Parts: sequence; C-alpha cells; structure tokens
Amino acid sequence: MPLRVHYRIADWILFLLIYHVARYRRKIVDKNLRLAFPDKTDEERKAIRRAFYHQFCDWLVETVYNYGCSDEELRERVVFEGLEEAQQRMEKAGGGIFMLGHIVNWEWLFNIPLWLNDTMTHLLVYKPLKNKRVDAFMRAVRSQRGGICVDKKRIFHETEQLHEAGLPFTIFMISDQKPRPDARQVWLPFLHQEVGFFVGAETLSKQYNLPVVYFAIRRTQRGYYKVCVIPIEQDITATFAQLLEKNILEQPESWLWTHNRFKWRKQA
Repeated sequence: MPLRVHYRIADWILFLLIYHVARYRRKIVDKNLRLAFPDKTDEERKAIRRAFYHQFCDWLVETVYNYGCSDEELRERVVFEGLEEAQQRMEKAGGGIFMLGHIVNWEWLFNIPLWLNDTMTHLLVYKPLKNKRVDAFMRAVRSQRGGICVDKKRIFHETEQLHEAGLPFTIFMISDQKPRPDARQVWLPFLHQEVGFFVGAETLSKQYNLPVVYFAIRRTQRGYYKVCVIPIEQDITATFAQLLEKNILEQPESWLWTHNRFKWRKQA
C-alpha cells in the first residue's frame, strides 16, 4: 500500500485503539513527562502526550512500510548531513560507531548500509524481543539492506572476531535504553533527573580506537527525516546524553515516552 494509506490507518484506527481504547502505557508516559518537564503545565504535557501517540502510530506503520519500501524511496525520505565526512574518518580508522536514541523513526536508520561503504561489515546492535515471531520480523526488517543484527550481549565477542581478522566494521547502537541497577553504567543529569547510561559505545571506541558520531534525527515533514551527523570527540557517554537531551527538547513529542527510562533514576 502507498504510505498515505498507512497514515490513514495510523490516524483513524491505530490512534483510536492505542490512545483511547487500550490507553497503551499512559501511566508511564504521564510519569515520564512530569519528571522530564516539571516546569510545563498539565495542559502542555497533555498536548505533548497526544502528539507523541500520533508520532508513535506513524512509527508503527512506517516500520511495516519499510519492509517493502524501495532503496530509492528510502534515500529520498531520509537525508543525511555530514555522513560523508564521518565515513571518511571511519574508513581511515578501520571502523566507527553510530549512536542515536529512540527519536522519531529510528527504525529506518537501521538501513544505514544503504548510505555507507559496503566493503565494511555493519553490525546492528539490538535487544531480542520476548515474542519470537515479532523478534524474527524485526530482525528481518532491520537486516534486509546489508546490516547484521547482533544481540547486545554478543557485541564485544563479534567485534573482537572482526578485529582479529583485520576486517573493518561499523557499529549501530541505540543507546538510550535504561541499564539495570547491576549493569555497568555511569550516572548523568538528563531531563531534570540523574539516570544511568550504558558505557558500551565508549568502551568499544577506546578499545579499538574508533571514531563515534551521534545521529541527531529531525522530522522535516510526515514521512521525511533529516539526520545531522555530529562527531563525538571526547567524554563519549556524557556527550551522547547531552546531544540526546537537546534532540528531545527540540521535538519533545518524538522521543519514545512509553519506554520507562526513569525507572531506576537516583532519588533526590
């Protein structure tokens, strides 16, 4: 189906079911918005919440549409700024790391090999889903354009094998998930809270001397995105948290507020 038909499904069916009927994770979304935006009024937070669920429904149909979308159309819908310079640095270093958050349509960016040098191995880090059928579908969608889905628990093993074989590689990491209390992490200020951030990207960068960039994603219009590629030169985890926060504040309805990001925040 054309994407415009998918959007009609998002507007007239999915939004009604998810937002009004199922009220999918409304309590978590409301809690997150209260913590992240304590200075906003209830009405302002409700407006962000409603806009987020519309965005969430768009993400669902765009993820499905991605499975049959042509390479040419995808290149038209996602435009990068600064990717060529980053790729040159990565080619010299024998690899690199792409970091991003759950902002607008992160799923389309799993197609990153479309825009990169295909002589490299492109590792797409992901967390397996509990539902086996959904997990298989998501892995098929994410890896259909040349990337290799790697369980986050195996990423150090996979990179070490490629390094020992002398093969250049890139790592694509969505790095705003919440670490468990017993996970290796650093605590950083983020959206008026102090929360834990994974340090895997920083560890891999130092271990293999890999350049790191952040994908600042912006929705320019429905179904079209611009990605600014920002180098992270030092303090990788802390800089990532700052860039992610800036990205969220520019378009607060576009972050994945159903993700219980502040579950294990440090209490005041």
